[in-house]
Amino acid sequence: MILALEEVVCGYGGGDVLQGLDLVVERGSITCIVGPNGAGKSTVLRAVSGILRPRLGRIQLEDTDITHARPHEVLSLGIVQVPQSNGIFPQMTVRENVLMGGYPLRRDRELLKRRYAEVSELFPIVRERGPERAGNLSGGQRRMIEFARSLMVNPKLVLLDEPSLGLDPKSLKAVFDNVALMNEAGKTILLVEQNVRIGLGAATHAVVMESGRVRLYGTSREILDHPEIAELYLGGHVARDAAPA
Repeated sequence: MILALEEVVCGYGGGDVLQGLDLVVERGSITCIVGPNGAGKSTVLRAVSGILRPRLGRIQLEDTDITHARPHEVLSLGIVQVPQSNGIFPQMTVRENVLMGGYPLRRDRELLKRRYAEVSELFPIVRERGPERAGNLSGGQRRMIEFARSLMVNPKLVLLDEPSLGLDPKSLKAVFDNVALMNEAGKTILLVEQNVRIGLGAATHAVVMESGRVRLYGTSREILDHPEIAELYLGGHVARDAAPA
């Protein structure tokens, strides 16, 4: 276990979206959260990253209680989030966008240089398109730059909020290939995805949420094989495709 949420109650204003949520993320996994709109999927990521503070319950990263940690404290402990919305600065170069992710390391120039080299090795687009304006990139390429930027602080856990949003099939495949690449590089991934077939196909573990609680949890194969999931989300047909053709 790298992350555990226990009886978490959390929401916005006067309403609780998470209604006593229990969730475990295994170290080294790609865990995908799916569910209908309003189930609380993205709220889970905001609670873990410190953007929202739970009213009740507990969030634990390894042996550290992060329930009331501020976002910069959560970041320093090794959790980074790639948001759903376009987080690229279009007027800046690709290199400058990636280096923004290393802002916490700004006082250690050697470490910053080394991390940038490591990220460039993992994501060749950073090396190949570094001097270009990020605004010239396609949607899928921008998402890869966001991934690269998130790895500048060498996180333990990467939170991805709907990485498929707004992407064409070719870009989808490239983005989820890079999700697998980050996982192979030792990063645990927790992602929220509306595209159930793609999300569960790329994941090792799956969580189905409903009304602020976990309804089903298991390996992605188990969830894909569940008849209710096949009927609700996959049109009655179960298929495990890591990415679209």
